[in-house]
Amino acid sequence: MKKRIYLFLALLFSAGFLFAQTEDKAQLEKERQDIQKEIREIQGEYDKLKGKTKQIVGQYNLIDRKIKLQNKYISNISKELRMIDDDIYMSNVEIYRLSKLLDTLKAQYSRSVVYAYKNKSNYDYLNFIFSAGSFNDAIKRITYLKTYRTYREQQVNTIKETQALIAKRKNDQLGKKREKDNALQNQTEQARALEGQKKEKDVVLNQLKSQEKDLQKQIAAKKKKDKDLQKAITSIINREIAAAKAAAKKKADDEAAKNTKPVITDPNVTKNTTANTKPNVVRESVVFNSAEDLKLNADFEKNRMRLPWPVDEGTVCIHYGAYQIGDTKLKGDNPGITICTTQPGNNVKSVFEGEVASVFNIGDSKSVMIRHGKYFTVYSNLSSVSVTKGANVNTGQSIGKVGVDEETGEGGKLEFLLMVENKKLNPEQWLHR
Repeated sequence: MKKRIYLFLALLFSAGFLFAQTEDKAQLEKERQDIQKEIREIQGEYDKLKGKTKQIVGQYNLIDRKIKLQNKYISNISKELRMIDDDIYMSNVEIYRLSKLLDTLKAQYSRSVVYAYKNKSNYDYLNFIFSAGSFNDAIKRITYLKTYRTYREQQVNTIKETQALIAKRKNDQLGKKREKDNALQNQTEQARALEGQKKEKDVVLNQLKSQEKDLQKQIAAKKKKDKDLQKAITSIINREIAAAKAAAKKKADDEAAKNTKPVITDPNVTKNTTANTKPNVVRESVVFNSAEDLKLNADFEKNRMRLPWPVDEGTVCIHYGAYQIGDTKLKGDNPGITICTTQPGNNVKSVFEGEVASVFNIGDSKSVMIRHGKYFTVYSNLSSVSVTKGANVNTGQSIGKVGVDEETGEGGKLEFLLMVENKKLNPEQWLHR
């Protein structure tokens, strides 16, 4: 009985381990599929830009991103290989334990068979029963003989079950070894592809270096535009903050006036007696703290990493924050993300519901700022705008068209910024991946 319990526990432990491994492998497979999908999308964008000398920065950023994803993909395969090795190790441990159990079961069964052989005659069985001291004792001996026969049958069944389980584990192990061989082959192929991508990156980097002077001028022009854009954004947000504070103050004053009791003049009271008309003290309201704003704030925050991209087609050619292109002297500090499209004129969409805070110009291009409670999104370098100040917009609603990349004269470009009041945020940490 104890051996059957041990066998059951071995099966239970094995099933639990395999279930956990299956869940982890499913997660790895999903991650791998997501990486492959993004690599395909980047390759598609790269193929469109390839050969366009004025889009060399976009090409470099795409191939650089692709290499990072390729490294991530290879790391994913390495994790899978470690899990397969764990499976094989645990399978070996289980086969060893089951083999030891099988040896014990066979030894016990062998002793049972020898004992039964030595006492196999009907005379011995009858003598064992009739030699009982009482009728109840005889019944107990009959029950014992039946139980012993059942025990031997159980021994045989347990041996067969253990043998079947060992055979299954050995077969599973062969499958795991084949799985490992396939993963190793895939890892080798992906490493070879990575080497090819690195060589391609070096070619693009050399082309980029040959255009370094022109690119310096483009980055300088972008810095100037970014500065003008930041100045306009700060002015608009300060105006929105002032308006929100004024609205909150007016609301507080109105509520204070309602709560103040009117003064009743009594002619019988002397002039020296005055009523207490001191208004209630009201704390200064927090900015963007209306019921509508609080709901928008909460909803916006719930959608972190889920916000849709402002364009259906495009690639981040310059990421948020300080950047340097390869080992060149080309560097800058992006206040948002720069999204490059293969052509201008694509629809630009609001990433969340809100109210248009401003429509303004930066040079020859147009910009739209939308307020989502205390959060602001800015869509700059638009060729045209389809919304007006004060309009309410929905998630995914078109607000304008992508303008041409004025620095290169080729393709389209969108500058997308995200702020919480006057503080800049990294849009890529909020947009859906």
